Amino acid sequence: MKKRALILALAGIMAASLTGCGSLKDDAVVVKAGDEEITAGVANFYARYTQAQYETYFASYFGGDDMWTKNASDGKTYEESIKETLLDDLKNMALLEKHMKDYDVKLTKADKKAINDAAEEFDKANSQKKKDKVSGSEENVKRVMTLMVIEQKMRSAIVAEANVNVTDEEAVQKHMQYVEFDYTTSSDSSDSSDTTVSDDEKKQVKEKAATFAEGVKTAEDFASYATEQGTEAKDATFDSDSVSPSKEVVKAADKLGEGELTGVVESDTACYVAKVTSLNDEAATETKKQSLLTEKQDKYYKKVLKKWKKEEKITVHKGTWNKIDFTKLSVKAKDTSTTGTSTDSASGN
Repeated sequence: MKKRALILALAGIMAASLTGCGSLKDDAVVVKAGDEEITAGVANFYARYTQAQYETYFASYFGGDDMWTKNASDGKTYEESIKETLLDDLKNMALLEKHMKDYDVKLTKADKKAINDAAEEFDKANSQKKKDKVSGSEENVKRVMTLMVIEQKMRSAIVAEANVNVTDEEAVQKHMQYVEFDYTTSSDSSDSSDTTVSDDEKKQVKEKAATFAEGVKTAEDFASYATEQGTEAKDATFDSDSVSPSKEVVKAADKLGEGELTGVVESDTACYVAKVTSLNDEAATETKKQSLLTEKQDKYYKKVLKKWKKEEKITVHKGTWNKIDFTKLSVKAKDTSTTGTSTDSASGN
């Protein structure tokens, strides 16, 4: 999220309702790295900011109103998983602030003005009762936003020294057109949930694919021929590590020159016929190059943070951190319409 978007998002996120929450002292320390401290108030507001985004925009994907008690893919509940990530964020923020001088990173007048203006907007947009529940004091809001801006500036400064690059050979993306002959489409089962395909059905699909593969050899245009045959040609860019549309067709296509055809390629779920149309799709290659560059920069950034964590004594007061409970406090973003009105909703256990 870019800085301006981040500040706008923070300015009006909160609608909250709370029951049964343990007392949380605003000035208690949650994370300490050297002389840098993250207080409970700051940690709570940062956590609620993240919680608001999940509850507003992602709840339907993660289990609805009781999403925080459901199991995530890592064996933890969503609350445990997200809070673990947030705690690591707070450690990183403390370390990044501590090392600002090493990279000559400073907040500009424009940064400070934007932070102050947004904190004022947030203050006006939320009642005192709601602000109290999310530790949304002006001081805490400014502190969270300051840490997030510092994080952005420090990341930029750190990756700038990474001295990483991506070669054309690393990033090159080929392009293919292909037709997929799905095994399941030939099933005559009346049960829509029955995806079992018999050997005879697979044989019929393979024969259909073979007929297409033979006919397309003399066709002037792969896609046009597919349309004439009542099917559809799809496009895909790929390299040797790609798995879409299937690892089998990628492996076959990766051996070919431009303009060559794969013949029939079988996978567990379908047969494919593909034509390699380019050995260097320039647009896809440039996109891949940027993606690989970001990956390398991120790896370097994490390496620096890992080194700092080993060098610096970091103290976490888990008793205080554990008082921040997502199941007892619902926090959602304000819905501001184009007419300037806003609505908010909240629920507590």
